[in-house]
Amino acid sequence: MRWKNFWAATNRACAKTVDLTRIAGLFAFPGRLVTIKPIGSGNVNDTYLAVFRTHFSEELGIIQRINRQVFKNPSWIVENMRVVTEHVHQRLEREADTADRIWQLPRLVPIRDGGDFYRDEAGDCWRAMTVIASAASYDRAQGPEHAFEVGTVLGQFHRLLSDLDPARLRDTLPGFHVAPLYLKAYDVTLQEASGSERLRASAEAKRLQRFIEARRGLADVLESALDRNELKLRLIHGDPKVNNIMIDNLTGKGTSIVDLDTVKPGLIHYDFGDALRSICNSAGEEVQDLAGVHFDLDLCETFVKGYMAYARDFLTEKDRAYLYDSIRLIAFELGLRFFQDYLAGNVYFKVRYPEHNLQRARVQLRLCESIETREAMIRKALEH
Repeated sequence: MRWKNFWAATNRACAKTVDLTRIAGLFAFPGRLVTIKPIGSGNVNDTYLAVFRTHFSEELGIIQRINRQVFKNPSWIVENMRVVTEHVHQRLEREADTADRIWQLPRLVPIRDGGDFYRDEAGDCWRAMTVIASAASYDRAQGPEHAFEVGTVLGQFHRLLSDLDPARLRDTLPGFHVAPLYLKAYDVTLQEASGSERLRASAEAKRLQRFIEARRGLADVLESALDRNELKLRLIHGDPKVNNIMIDNLTGKGTSIVDLDTVKPGLIHYDFGDALRSICNSAGEEVQDLAGVHFDLDLCETFVKGYMAYARDFLTEKDRAYLYDSIRLIAFELGLRFFQDYLAGNVYFKVRYPEHNLQRARVQLRLCESIETREAMIRKALEH
């Protein structure tokens, strides 16, 4: 999740004093713990891979401490995951005989004494999950076939949740992906002395300001449609970027979506647009040379084909009418957020150098511009 913040460094330092062996042993994995070690490069939660063995088998598990600075109510994250995974697993069991593959989703592993999580002496919340084995994820789209599979996984995830009442889940990140709120924060930053000073000091920052000003009306396109009841709240993943999609190593087919921390009520358009933003910029988000930043129409078309194969039946005519807007909006929104954070002094996103967020904003807003120039072709691809 690109919004993950600097508090993770503090959490990782604190984790060194925690008895990980004891905590792993609290969860109901079969066998005896052999080892537990840090895994992944996530910037929010402290994540560990645990290996348990019996005399005849081995099982892998994920042990994770939820970041209380990002998620103010860590128990809600676990509660949401339990509701979602139980619902999805039940549907997958009912549909197993007619499915074209074995679809998967991680499940929570309870603690041995009952309950879905453990709260330690410091008040931190720990949870455990199963591992989607014999599968891999990728930081960038590997080609049209990969984009197709990413689309099928997201479409299937949305379909499986389409009959689950959004009111059953907590809103763990209020305001997340609500672009008008980010625009208000940007306006406040522009009025602050430090923000206006950074703006005046950079010709490139002034150019990005002009780009944003010309597109102010874009910010509320989806929220206004929601207010008019043209769109409705459903359940969304919240962070469906390409490296959260697992591809089966044996079949090459999509099998699961992971990182369920941000599952919450919202507009599926945010997921749809964010997935395409992630997949269709083959240059990546950290590129320095903007010449390679463009929206790949081939990857878009194959993703849409995969997505619609599973989502077509529950999408309404109005849902489809706003799909292009969602693609354009998400690139604009993320560019706006990076730019606002640069002007504010890099207080939210982790950076490696002072202009890092400015460069990130340049990439996303260039992608937004590329999406605009390809509007007619993107809309045609969305007709599948």
